[in-house]
This record gives sequence, C-alpha cells and structure tokens, in this order.
Amino acid sequence: MHTVQGEVVTVVYHNPENGYVIARLDSPAGPGQVTVVGTLGDIAPGESLRLTGEWVEHPKFGRQFKAEGCEHVMPATLSGIRRFLASGAVKGIGEKMADRLVARFGSQILDILDSDPERLLEIEGIGPAKLKGIVLSWQEKREVRGLMLFLQTHGVATTFAHRIFRQYGAGAVQRLRANPYDLAYDIHGIGFRTADEMALKLGFAEDAPQRLEAGVEYCLRQTSEGAGHVFLPRPVLAEEAARLLGCHDLELIEEQIDALVERKRLVIEPLPEKGVAEAVYLTYFYKTEREIASRLRALLDHAIRMDPKKISAAVEREEQRQSLTLSDEQRLAVESACGHKVSIITGGPGTGKTTITRVVVRALKALGLRISLAAPTGRAAKRLSEATGFTAVTLHRLLRYQPATGFEFNEDKKLPADVMVVDEVSMLDCGLCLALLRALPLTCRLVFVGDENQLPSVGAGNVLGDMLESGIIPAVRLTHIYRQARESMIVVNAHRINEGEFPQGSPHAPPKADFFWVEKEDLSELQALILRMVCERIPEAYGLDPMTEVQVLTPMHKGEVGTVVLNRLLQERLNPDGRELVRGQRTYREGDRILQLRNNYDKDVFNGDLGRITGIDTQDEVLTAEFDGREVEYGFDELDEIGLAYAISVHKSQGSEYPAVVMPVVTQHYMLLQRNLIYTGLTRARKLAVLMGSRRAMHMGLGNERGRLRHTSLAVRLAKESQT
Repeated sequence: MHTVQGEVVTVVYHNPENGYVIARLDSPAGPGQVTVVGTLGDIAPGESLRLTGEWVEHPKFGRQFKAEGCEHVMPATLSGIRRFLASGAVKGIGEKMADRLVARFGSQILDILDSDPERLLEIEGIGPAKLKGIVLSWQEKREVRGLMLFLQTHGVATTFAHRIFRQYGAGAVQRLRANPYDLAYDIHGIGFRTADEMALKLGFAEDAPQRLEAGVEYCLRQTSEGAGHVFLPRPVLAEEAARLLGCHDLELIEEQIDALVERKRLVIEPLPEKGVAEAVYLTYFYKTEREIASRLRALLDHAIRMDPKKISAAVEREEQRQSLTLSDEQRLAVESACGHKVSIITGGPGTGKTTITRVVVRALKALGLRISLAAPTGRAAKRLSEATGFTAVTLHRLLRYQPATGFEFNEDKKLPADVMVVDEVSMLDCGLCLALLRALPLTCRLVFVGDENQLPSVGAGNVLGDMLESGIIPAVRLTHIYRQARESMIVVNAHRINEGEFPQGSPHAPPKADFFWVEKEDLSELQALILRMVCERIPEAYGLDPMTEVQVLTPMHKGEVGTVVLNRLLQERLNPDGRELVRGQRTYREGDRILQLRNNYDKDVFNGDLGRITGIDTQDEVLTAEFDGREVEYGFDELDEIGLAYAISVHKSQGSEYPAVVMPVVTQHYMLLQRNLIYTGLTRARKLAVLMGSRRAMHMGLGNERGRLRHTSLAVRLAKESQT
C-alpha cells in the first residue's frame, strides 16, 4: 500500500449513492496533477486528502491512484479554504458568499463553522433560516466523514458509509459503538460476520449479550434464506448458534433465546404434529404462516355460486375451439379449478398442466370473469402467456411493488380480478404468498398450478407442499402421461427419476435423441467433456447456439464442475475477446451471458433473470446489460448483483426452460445431490438433456429425498383453521 497526500483541484465524477469519486489532486507524488479514483465520499476542491492505496495503469486514462482508504484534512491555506467553500460543498454557500466569509473571518472560518456558527449572522445575506441550513449541511458533512474514518479504522468498507448515514443519520457512530450488530439487519451487504469482526475490534466480549442475540437471530435468518426453514427446533438452534459463535456454554445461548422471546423478536410454539417440543420462529415468519392459513380459509369460506351447467358448457366450447378432448382426469382438474374458490393443479411433465390451464383461463374468460395471470419469475410468466394467449406477469409486477412503499395492491387496495391463476407455484415462498393473498378480494377464485416434485422455493416456506399436505384445499394430481409426451425421453426419465429409478438412454441417434446419460468418473475428464459438449458436439449435432441455447446446470458452486470453474472455462472458450473488466477474482466481458443474483426492484430485474453484457464503460464505471430487450445499467459497485451464467446452479434455473441442458452429477456434490434437484434440472430441458457423471452419484441422488424436508408449519395451521 502507498500513501498520497494533496489538495483536491477538481472533482471529475461523484456518485452520491455510493460515494465513488474520480478527482484530480495537486500532490508532491506528481509530476503534475494526480488522478485518484475510489470510494472517497463527499469531497470538494480545496480539501486536503491523505489517501492509501495503489498505483494502477488504466488502459485508456493512464496512471491513476486507486484509493482504498481516505482521511479528510481540512484546507490549511486561505486559497484552499476559499476554493472549498466556493465549491458548493456546504449548502447555502456559493462563490460570492465564500468571498465574504473569507474576507471577514480569514482562516478561522472553518473553526467558526464548528464551534461558533452564530457569528455567521454578521455576514450580509445570512439570516436565521439560511444559517440553519448552512449549519445542518456542515454537520452532515462532518458526520459522514467521521463515520467513514470510523468504518475504515474498524475494517468495514467505506462503500457502506452513505447507506449507514441514510439509515441512522447523525449519531451513526454512537449507534454503531453501542451495537454494531444492528448493521447486519439494517444495511444490505453487511452480514453478521462483518459486524461481528467490527464488534470484537471495538472490544465487545465474545459472550456479550448483543453478540449472542445477534448470533441466534443470524442462525434463524440464514436457515430461512439458505435452507428455506420457517422455524428450527430449539435444541438445533442452540447448537447451531453455539457453533457459529464459538460458545461452549449452551446455557448462555438458551438465556438469549428466552431474552429474544421476551422482546418479541422470536416466538416459541410447541408443534407436536411435527414431533417438535419447541419450534423457534423469527416473529415475522410466525405471523406470516398464521396469516396465510387464515386468509386461505377466508377465501374458501366465502362461497361464490356459479351454475355448474354454465361452466360445463363453457369448457365444452373450449374443447371444440381448441380441437381437443379432455380425459376424465383433465376434466376433473378443469372443473375443480373452475368450480372451487381455491384449487391446486399439480403434476409432472407431459401430464397436461398447460392444456388444463389454457382451458380454465379461456372458459372463465368466456363467462365474463376478469382473469389475472402471474408467476414468481419473468421467464415463468412469459411461458404462461404463451400457453394461454393472455398476458401474464411476475407477481411483483402484478402487485406493483415499489421499493420505498412496498406493494401497491394490498389489504387496502385489492386487485381488480375475479380469477387469479398462479403458475410455477412450487417457487412461491411465504412472504410473496402472503402479499398475494392480502391483495385478493374475497370474491376472487384462486388457482395454483405447479409441480410438487420440483425443488421448493428459494425463500422460506414450502407453500405448495404444505397446502397439499393439509388436505383442505381441493387438489387434482395429474398422473397420466399422454402419448406424445411418452415419446420424449426427457419426460419419461423425469418420471423415472421421480420414482427413484435410473434414467434410460434414448433409442434414437442425434439429432432425434433428446436424452443422454454419459458415464464419466474422472472429474478432469468430465470437465473437458462438458466443454466439448457445450462448445462443439451439441452445436454440431443439433444446430443450437452455445451462447444462447445451451445451459449448463450444476448442483454446486465449488469444485471442478461447479459454477465458478465452469463459468471461467466456458467464458474463455465462448467469449475470449470481449472488452474486459476485472474485479477481484471475477472477469466480465462484453458479450458475456449473465445472471441476476437478487431482486432489484429499482432496476426491474429479478433473481434468476438471464441477460447479456452489452457495454463496459471504465470511465463512468458503468456496466450495461440487456434483459429481454431492455437495457439495465450497473455501477461498478453493484457488480455483486450479477454473475456469469454459462453455468448456473439448478436452484437458479427454477421457472426457466432452455433448449438444451447439460448437467454433471458427481459425488463431489454429495451434499446437494437430491432426487428433486436432479428432477428439476432435467425438466428445465425442452429439446435435449445431457446428464453426465458418476453412476454412484446418480444413485446417491435418486435415493436422497431430504430435499423435500423443511421445517415449516403451514400444513398444521391450515388443518387447524379447517377445524375452527
């Protein structure tokens, strides 16, 4: 690390959201002015900066100093003070006012702003109201700088300074000194471990109550985000928290669990139906499950009469219009969806879910009902639109989510709909399910469509599985595979895998074959085979574009055939020459296929959306990507929101379909090898699926149904609601 000190001459670029700056400094480190870049916060001409960082060579703009740390030093010279005040750094002071202040107070003006601002009333043009604005602006500037220095000293990236200040305002440093663990809950991007590191540096004891409480809550949050659990049995939670915190005294953990219950941050409830003496919930999830059960019961109890003969006639007209004949099983599903207030249609590939959904939607539309169609992801919504011929959107768009205010359609403003159809409902988590139910009028019919054998939602809960288990919601399980579907080995093998049976190869040769199992034990050979399959064999045999039509799915991120390594290797093979941006261990290139990693409502892109990098602007620090024909910009500080998508996890593929899927199945991924994961990966393929790897690993996955097990209690609550 090097140190550069100098006076700011010009601020070339400043991003107020994250504090990123490009500036010119007068410095002995010259010759001439030095270009500095980095998260420096609110700086202004005339200020002196003491920077730590490294010298870098920019391909276009030459030698620059990339600052990692910044200490603000107030201007010492009269000319520097004047430039600083005239820059607009303090609201209410412009060039003319700066001249008056310097003429009247000289080099003492900054001390006066600090300790005796009332003296500014001596200056013509400054009255009580203007003085108040100047003082507030000056104090905020000092607060943010003090916060940045505090964060730097305690090993927290100064990138978060502006977010922290917006959250806590004046006194942010005092707030963090009192309990730095608040950062983990209040500031996106700062997790428990970062807050814990900071707290320990500040002198918090390892058994401090704040630390133990934060650790307990963190364990519950992590288990909901990572494994989808809504609660944990108390002994499991205590052991997990003790392991995380390195605490050998379980009694201390137990005391903090009770303390959090007293403060209503946690709820404890016996669940004998689940064999759990004490289920521990974050209060949010406890209330969410209870309210979901209550609202579903209310919908079921609010009967809406419609003549069954009219429904039958409408369905028959749709059969004639679409030139199809529904089987008895399909007709039962259609009549259930049309006739009940809440209903579920579930089944695997080839069982006719799409046909049934189309008939239901068009029959009810013909009866004059207002239909709304939605799915958890954009790609799933697009497929629902194609299947029915009517517009479908994501649930977030349907409910008009606004980052600042939440869902526009809610308890107080209901959706204008008589029928709500939700597809890919296996992906629906508790939070989104509740948001939907709050927005539905009691007169609305609700139709859930999905495959119960797919992976459950990424978020907490097991909404579809629990609704089916409860038995109180009318449900039709489709089991018959239709003739045309039986000709697809993708469909045949999906059902075999769901039964725990080893998949069969296709009787055809390429390009008619739609499924292959390729046995390959050696990981380095398997890795090389995946690259050849994606880049050469599939494009040659099937005419598919490896950049847009072939998707590698893999259970894990680590290992020789995990997403990290495969993305790097496939990027080198498929896009070696695009304009490049290197950020730590990650390299992005123009033309790269990318994946949105979390919901961003401001940008209108969502977890799992696939896009392509169309531009990298190193001067303005902006990366541009295209998602379904729409351009989205990312600041370089936002690149943690996207990742390469040549290879993605099976979980991230939910709700999507691809012309061709290549999926490794290896023992190295044993922790995530589960029957429903293999099933989900296979059923993402539309024309071709190639599964390859170890026979032993495939048998391990087929025999492992742990992926279906989540600590949830919605089924219990629904059953209880039906008894009251």
